[in-house]
Amino acid sequence: MKTYNLDTIQKVPLREVWPHEAHDFTKWLAEEQNLATLGTAVGIELELIETESSVGSFNVDIYAQESGTGRKVIIENQLEDTNHDHLGKVITYAAGKGAEVVIWVVARARDEHRQAIEWLNQHTDSDFGFFLVEVELWKIGDSLPAPRFGVVEQPNEWTKTVKLSEGLSETEKVKLAYWTAYRDVAGGHPEFLKEFSPQKPSKDHWSTLRLGVSAYHLALLIDTQKGRTGIELYVDDDKEIGHRAIANSGVFEEHLGLTAAPFDAKKASGLRFYKAGHPIKGHQDAWPGYIEEQLGWALEMKKIIAEIGL
Repeated sequence: MKTYNLDTIQKVPLREVWPHEAHDFTKWLAEEQNLATLGTAVGIELELIETESSVGSFNVDIYAQESGTGRKVIIENQLEDTNHDHLGKVITYAAGKGAEVVIWVVARARDEHRQAIEWLNQHTDSDFGFFLVEVELWKIGDSLPAPRFGVVEQPNEWTKTVKLSEGLSETEKVKLAYWTAYRDVAGGHPEFLKEFSPQKPSKDHWSTLRLGVSAYHLALLIDTQKGRTGIELYVDDDKEIGHRAIANSGVFEEHLGLTAAPFDAKKASGLRFYKAGHPIKGHQDAWPGYIEEQLGWALEMKKIIAEIGL
């Protein structure tokens, strides 16, 4: 009989790795790579602002923001079962910081606190989101422990989108619907998700894709008036990088099969590409195809940017 060389997965007590919540776990979580791992779990690209950030006479464990939107995020850590004291803290900290996203990281979420976070998500508008996340440590045999973040409560995006659509113009509703479809399509593309974190749906004509640097980013585009989709490389302020991108517009055109439209404004520069014949309004059945193409453009542009060394 054939034998298989397999081992068992073992759960590791959190305090074996992080004895002190503030001195050990918060310090570890605030590191860029670990904050990115948490961000991937909740679907938000996180940037650290500061740890132990003052809120009156209290301190929130981690104060961060969402890349691209600047939405303020508070992260409260609790290496034990959830309790009423910490539930009160996350609400107090959110109010004190004017945060729109709350992430409560815990060892175990009790049912009553799951229900409380669910209730908050149901009774706040689309600008706010509450996440309840369990952190675990696992190892195989004598391997090093590996962390795992499991989201147990999060905003209902469909409900939030419905709320957001109230009061919008018909064109804004179309844009919101398109970017909602984009999030759904992107969610089925592991290669794309490995490189990018899609933003939440909005009523704008663009959706930002961060590239891990502050000087420039990509943005997917839709033009509801002219019936076309596109992508752009947007460089903030740094004219040297912007002009280098423009000088290499032929490389982008060759790989994308699209014609570049360089722009060089006072505060920004870069390259913009559009593909005509992609009507948006009244053509929802065609959106998945449009979006698939845009995902491919984004992956290709990231490769080109690395090749030319922007």
